[in-house]
Amino acid sequence: MQTKAKKTVPRTREGLTLLGGARRAAPRDYDPSILECFSNRHPELDAMVTLRCPEFTTLCPITGQPDFGELVVRYVPAAKLVESKSLKLYLFSFRNHGDFHEDVCAVVLKDLRALLSPKYIEVRGRFRPRGGIAIHPFVAWGAAKGGWADFARERLLDEDVEIADG
Repeated sequence: MQTKAKKTVPRTREGLTLLGGARRAAPRDYDPSILECFSNRHPELDAMVTLRCPEFTTLCPITGQPDFGELVVRYVPAAKLVESKSLKLYLFSFRNHGDFHEDVCAVVLKDLRALLSPKYIEVRGRFRPRGGIAIHPFVAWGAAKGGWADFARERLLDEDVEIADG
């Protein structure tokens, strides 16, 4: 019995410089130029991509003390997807960068939005308590086309969004 070989679609590097073992020193400060993307092979589909960084670290801009938390990025891609190794290095670039938790989430959203032009994107921070208060900022943006702006507004106003996202 003969089996047919699976037809594979060749993948290209699409200008990706970090994927496939390329070495790059860890960034010393915030650096959005690290981010890379590649073509979405299924732009006709709406698919939610969730990326979790459970060991996110940044610095308090006032005290210089480290702040630890989880950063969750969710987006519906259009033509591009973020390359995960570049995202890891980008998020690592906040390690020695001082910003308030709310600012970190807004900056990550804006940088990824500029890179990807997604249909929808949201960023949630779940920072560990400091001084007895845990801060969990949430920012969302959606394109007007396709109703994604309405979806972003609903997500923002949904009081159960934190509970649903676990």
